[in-house]
Amino acid sequence: MKIRARLSLTFVGVVAGILVLFSCIVYATSEYYRQRDFYLRLSDKARTTARLLLDEDEITTRQLRIIEQNNLTALPEEQINVYDQDNQMVYATRDSAIIKPEALNQIRKKKEVFFRQKRKEIVGFIHRHNNREYILVASAYDQYGLEEMQHLGTIMVIGLICSLALMGAVGWAYAGRSLRPISDVIRQVDRITASNLNQRVTAGNDSDEIAKLAHTFNLMLDRVQEGFEMQRNFVSNASHELRTPLTIITGQIEITLLKRRTVEEHEAKWKSVLEVIQRMNKLTNNLLELTLVSLESTPLKFSEVSIDEVIYQASQMLMNRQSDYSVVFSFDGKVEQVQPSLTIEGNKSLLYSAFFNLMENGCKFSDNKRVEVTLSANERWVAVEIKDEGVGILESDIKSIYEPFFRAENVKRIHGHGVGLPLTYRIIQLHHGHINVASQINKGTTFSVRLPKRF
Repeated sequence: MKIRARLSLTFVGVVAGILVLFSCIVYATSEYYRQRDFYLRLSDKARTTARLLLDEDEITTRQLRIIEQNNLTALPEEQINVYDQDNQMVYATRDSAIIKPEALNQIRKKKEVFFRQKRKEIVGFIHRHNNREYILVASAYDQYGLEEMQHLGTIMVIGLICSLALMGAVGWAYAGRSLRPISDVIRQVDRITASNLNQRVTAGNDSDEIAKLAHTFNLMLDRVQEGFEMQRNFVSNASHELRTPLTIITGQIEITLLKRRTVEEHEAKWKSVLEVIQRMNKLTNNLLELTLVSLESTPLKFSEVSIDEVIYQASQMLMNRQSDYSVVFSFDGKVEQVQPSLTIEGNKSLLYSAFFNLMENGCKFSDNKRVEVTLSANERWVAVEIKDEGVGILESDIKSIYEPFFRAENVKRIHGHGVGLPLTYRIIQLHHGHINVASQINKGTTFSVRLPKRF
């Protein structure tokens, strides 16, 4: 069942329940007052008859019966019986008794009773006259009152049916109007495909829930579009970066096979191919690491890690691979005070990759192949500053350096893949840290990393 139909039925059901309850209360109240008024009329008629019978000696029982039968104010099927202390009938409008003799004792006990017998209303009560107790029993058919109650019931049923029909139409129209923004959202969403992810959804006003839903959906579309763009760029750049070394390898092998060569020539060619394969291997490893750290569901193990130890190991590996690279360490403060405070909670292998990439980039893009690493710490944070004297980064390129495969214009002549900084940025994010960059063209670049000791 659609929401519109469900809302309409719910609305009609609630209104129907309220109207039925209200109608029952009105009908029951009206019936109560009808009976009460009719019982009072019966009681007054019985008392009047008793006074005429007991107080007026000139009026005989036969004359009183004739008066009652010809009374224009007599009630339909009216009958009045008067009983003495011995439950003997001293007067009756008609020859028959209204109630059974055993009911008279019940009247003496309760003093006054009201009840219905078949279609007649009956009232019985005690009447005192000259220190004697008489029982007055009166009955009649409330033709006018019951007809009015029947008319009231008919009016209520017809009114209920008409009200529910009206409420159903109003509820259907109101539900449709309320759900129209959702229908608009559905139509707009149906038009959004992979080729037009730049479209956004508009619905409702600025404060209702549907507008908030549309805003939330637009935020999701922003993330989806960003993911699509990253995937598209990733596939494009990765295919290019992988195709280039494969082309070089293929070309080297083809050239080698064109003619017979000496051992020295073969060694030179294979060394060239090995260098390309090593670059390709490094690229694939970086891509694999970037993919793993980009998956939010990937479980990571954290333990206590000494940042100075990680950076020292990464620098040694870097200088072993590239003998012309150099890393200079320093502490912002006294060594014996700073060094014990450089322990954080983190993943050692990931932090190793992050700082290795930063130091490698600093050396690679500097003419002197040298970076300076400064470590500091306080009660909450460990800070690492990596400074080089390289070519620098254009201010317009700084916002894009953490995108995979991005290469700044002034460093495209230097070999690289543009994967190291995005990988580093993601690793720092996973450790709830911050990374900032300050750079001047041809003067150098400084990367500042802050990592929390606990998170």
